[in-house]
Amino acid sequence: MLALHLTKPPGRPLSVLAIGAHPDDIEIGAGGTLLTLAGSQPGLRAHYLVLTGSADRQLEARRAASAFLPAADLTISLHGLPESRLPAAWDRVKDALQEVAAVFVPDLVIVPDRGDAHQDHRTIAEIVPTVFRDQLNLAYEIPKWDGDFSRPSTYVPLSAETARRKVELLHKCFPSQRHRDWWDDEVFLGLARLRGMECRAPYAEAFTCTKSLITISTSRPGTTSEVREPPHDSLHRPRLAD
Repeated sequence: MLALHLTKPPGRPLSVLAIGAHPDDIEIGAGGTLLTLAGSQPGLRAHYLVLTGSADRQLEARRAASAFLPAADLTISLHGLPESRLPAAWDRVKDALQEVAAVFVPDLVIVPDRGDAHQDHRTIAEIVPTVFRDQLNLAYEIPKWDGDFSRPSTYVPLSAETARRKVELLHKCFPSQRHRDWWDDEVFLGLARLRGMECRAPYAEAFTCTKSLITISTSRPGTTSEVREPPHDSLHRPRLAD
């Protein structure tokens, strides 16, 4: 399988925007990816945006953001929009996204999937591309009763240590969710192991990427071909592995 390398832009750290409808969405869908980015990208800039949640749940989200992105240059935006009613709050969701876009230009946006069965997730997924048009958008998956998994197009391999650390932090950061009958190690690690098998890794998180750009340089004979960064400083695309 040909790998794409996400590398920092020239002269500045990589930046990532993680968006969730509810506290714990980001961590369930992309917690291992965030841990990997935090551990491999010195100076990583990150912004967390969560659209719904009570005061107690928002406290969980704030603690989780710090736990999953240790040592990152982290900012957080938490909103109290009506849970399970985001389609009716379309304008307020877009306003929240545009507020972030006005002050934070990410290289990578981690977002719910457009095909997700939960209406809050879908609403965010539909609006994000209208606000963040020039960023690499990766849509994460969340296990749920609806059985709405689609076929992913992009994988982020995880080590066994990272996969287990993700699950450990899920339990630690979100005690309010422990009573749920689907909230357990077997669900989280089982899905990660399945996605890992699909990309020949111990574990993985899977995403849908609807649009990406690969730029390929022309090499002279006897030299190694590589993908070069586009000249626009605000854009960042995957780098093609040698």
